[in-house]
Amino acid sequence: MFRLLRLVILVLVAFLAGMIYERQGQQEICENGGGLWVSNICLAAEMIND
Repeated sequence: MFRLLRLVILVLVAFLAGMIYERQGQQEICENGGGLWVSNICLAAEMIND
């Protein structure tokens, strides 16, 4: 029973780490493309009003 619980916990931790890693990658791509990262949404340069 302990092995099953440990497996579930490890898979959950790995999933969360992957989500954080991907979100960071998306933010870098957005900023490198001239966009603005606001509330987990990438606004393209054309959409930004100065």
